[in-house]
Amino acid sequence: MKIRDIKTFPVVIGRSQLIVKVETDEGLYGWGESGLSSRELAVEGVIRHFREFLIGQDPLNIGALWQAMYRSNYFEGGRVLAAAISAIDIALHDIKGKALGVPVHQLLGGKQREYVPLFAHTQAPMGPQLLADARLLLDQGWNVIRTWHDEPDAVTQRRYEPRESIAATATWLTKLRAEVGPAPVIGVDYHHRLSVAEAASFCQRMPPGTIDFLEEPIRDETPEAYASLRTMTDVPFAIGEEFASKWQFLPYIERGITQFARIDVCNVGGLTESMKVAGWCEAHYIDLMPHNPLGAICTAATVHLAAAVANFAWLESRTSPTEALGFADPAFFPVQCQQDGPRLIVPDLPGLGVEFDEERASHEEFAISRANHLRRPDGSITNS
Repeated sequence: MKIRDIKTFPVVIGRSQLIVKVETDEGLYGWGESGLSSRELAVEGVIRHFREFLIGQDPLNIGALWQAMYRSNYFEGGRVLAAAISAIDIALHDIKGKALGVPVHQLLGGKQREYVPLFAHTQAPMGPQLLADARLLLDQGWNVIRTWHDEPDAVTQRRYEPRESIAATATWLTKLRAEVGPAPVIGVDYHHRLSVAEAASFCQRMPPGTIDFLEEPIRDETPEAYASLRTMTDVPFAIGEEFASKWQFLPYIERGITQFARIDVCNVGGLTESMKVAGWCEAHYIDLMPHNPLGAICTAATVHLAAAVANFAWLESRTSPTEALGFADPAFFPVQCQQDGPRLIVPDLPGLGVEFDEERASHEEFAISRANHLRRPDGSITNS
């Protein structure tokens, strides 16, 4: 069996997505997805380069093809290249599972769980609606809740002031904990919008035990900055959704900087690289809490990863009683993982267990996502 073609489908399904199809000369094909949101056309360009030497290769030699894509460039790695590798690697696993007649999790060692627990997200503003959303989720069986931070002017005015945000967010998260009691898991995503001092101040404004994890409080380019922040708070960190290789995870795992690995299968290098990071995390008692804000293919790939590893916490879901963003619209993904409330059932179909309607997608117009470009009140650019 040989790779015959690699096709790309930049589409807007709830948000911009890049779907990849790897076809073989025996009629089998595999689906993959890139995770580099808002840079889909850049990833598509890399895949065109990879296509030139992948056609004619055996799709079952997944590890060797991963190395060929990563090491055959003098300028190796980086987020754009890794996103392209991820999409192709996932598609190759889909092909191999279909060729052997087994679900992808069997290629990764077999499933260790029957279902994958999810956490819900609410973007309710800091205020009474946040408390109402939490009550709704708890009433419907969701006991792990992630909130957004306060940003009243970010969408309408492209204005964001971190110090204003941390004051309001800390106040309302404290009220949220009092409302729901000690049992539910509560986390907050700060989307790397803070400095070290701001993140420390935010944590110190809340009583101990208010939140169970703080996600991406600062940018990740400098591990030393996170190490410094680690000394200023005992709140567990959830870091890693932007990491494009095991090497980027290295200091965060080895130095105990993160407590949850926010690995993104569609960014880190696919399932091949994800399994290496997962084993490394297991050796350091770090659980996976994967990033999953994309479509049904990313979800399926991550479910198979979650099924096959021992050290797993929760998978991000953007379909819950407080969100229905349409990223996995069944009109485009007629076959996909089945959700049962706060859990996804591990599929037993050969391959990923997902299908994409390429005919429908071919008639959709792609639109480039607008950059956020947030500014502080003084006009300076801040993190978005």
